[in-house]
Amino acid sequence: MINLFKQFIKKAFNQIGLDIVRISQSRRHSLLGLRHLPIQTIIDVGANEGQFAKMLLNVFPKAQIYCFEPLPEAFKELDKWSKQKNGKVKAFNLALGDSECEVEMFYHTEHSTSSSILETTEVCKKYYPFTKSQQTIKVKQTTLDKAIETFNIPMNPEILIKLDVQGYEDRVIKGARLIFSKAKACILEVCLDKLYEGQANFEQIFTLLNGIGYIYAGNLGQTYADDGHVIFIDAVFVR
Repeated sequence: MINLFKQFIKKAFNQIGLDIVRISQSRRHSLLGLRHLPIQTIIDVGANEGQFAKMLLNVFPKAQIYCFEPLPEAFKELDKWSKQKNGKVKAFNLALGDSECEVEMFYHTEHSTSSSILETTEVCKKYYPFTKSQQTIKVKQTTLDKAIETFNIPMNPEILIKLDVQGYEDRVIKGARLIFSKAKACILEVCLDKLYEGQANFEQIFTLLNGIGYIYAGNLGQTYADDGHVIFIDAVFVR
């Protein structure tokens, strides 16, 4: 009787375009299997105010997290949160790429999480009108490998790297070959539509990561346009 009731409820939801999935079986909950890894170090590049880092800390409570965020306003909130975590989270007000320099960044004043070192395209502005409100700011950039050396960041085994840098992923990877060669897995937001000028596409990212031993393991999530095609994905790669 219970199984029949479950089937009835599931069918009812399906008829209105929804589905029911056990939380334990959801991609977000399991992180496509990453939840079961003994992750000890998390590197969050493009951490913004720490939204994703907070979720990862709940999943991996024993891990040490290092967050990198170049935007001053977002970093204030990130730094405030990090200082409440008794040393479990450390924050750095830096952009990461493939060189050490000062770079110009496009700060999206109405939606800081879409800000990028790369300029937005007309396609991006069409899908996301809030990205039209921008101002340019100067930020300090270094490479992830150099930052780890400069700040003497200890890299415990079982490293997870997360990148959310709005089309700049290939530059970050090129400046972090050493740490990527030691990490166990990475989560990257990858644009499939051309949202940023000069952005890295999936093939470029796949080639870079495959060259240092990673395989593509699926998507944590994907965002759709009104016509049903996928605009961007949260991809998982593992070694």
